[in-house]
Amino acid sequence: MTDLTPNPARAEAPAPLPPHAPLTDYYADEHARHQWVRKVFDDTAPDYNRIEWLMAFGSGPWYRRQALQRAGLGRGMRVLDVGTGTGLTAEQALQLIGEPTLLTGVDPSPGMLANARLPAGVTVLVGRAEKLPVTSASYDFLSMGFALRHVSDLAAVFAEFHRALRPGGTVCVLEISRPQGRTAQWLLRQYMRRVVPLLARVFGRTRDMPDLMRYYWDTIEACVPPEQVMAAMRAAGFTDVKRHVELGIFSEYTGRAAAR
Repeated sequence: MTDLTPNPARAEAPAPLPPHAPLTDYYADEHARHQWVRKVFDDTAPDYNRIEWLMAFGSGPWYRRQALQRAGLGRGMRVLDVGTGTGLTAEQALQLIGEPTLLTGVDPSPGMLANARLPAGVTVLVGRAEKLPVTSASYDFLSMGFALRHVSDLAAVFAEFHRALRPGGTVCVLEISRPQGRTAQWLLRQYMRRVVPLLARVFGRTRDMPDLMRYYWDTIEACVPPEQVMAAMRAAGFTDVKRHVELGIFSEYTGRAAAR
């Protein structure tokens, strides 16, 4: 006789919650996304800081430091910076915590990490946000600077963020969101899809940098709305979830890790 009783051990895993649908102008499907994203960041790493500085008119360091301060980062806190790349957010975190040995950076791109400008004492690990190579409940503060659009599963990422933080620890995710008005959206689209790739072509040294800059806008335009990001944070166990917005486009998502 066949046993039709549901077996919890055989229950299907929940469907992934990607931040946007596959962008097939760049890769064939979601399965190919991770390989494409890693390669383009590896290939453009030597140019990344220069083009980012031009794109943000040199305001990036100031803004990142202010956002981390607003989220409560201070001296002596142990920090995990996810999607650390060339260290742009990590550098500002170091200014606030005051001790390199308190900072760990994680990124899936060895090329980006090789171009990071981080002092001795910082721990740097190759790894993905969906499966962080760190022990549980080890950090007071977790930051992610403009990398959430490049992950494969928001639910898995926020579950890992919650696991890595000690109870009461803070998560701070910086992202660019679509502005509300049509005119503002059009202006940002023109800047990101036309002006920034042109800057990358003129001032960059790597062939793929213009494509990466165009991809940036496409991920911004296709990304799930902020409400869905915040819902994924709450579902992962974060409390006091908030979104602070600067200049209509810079989203700062914060939350507290609940007690286990």
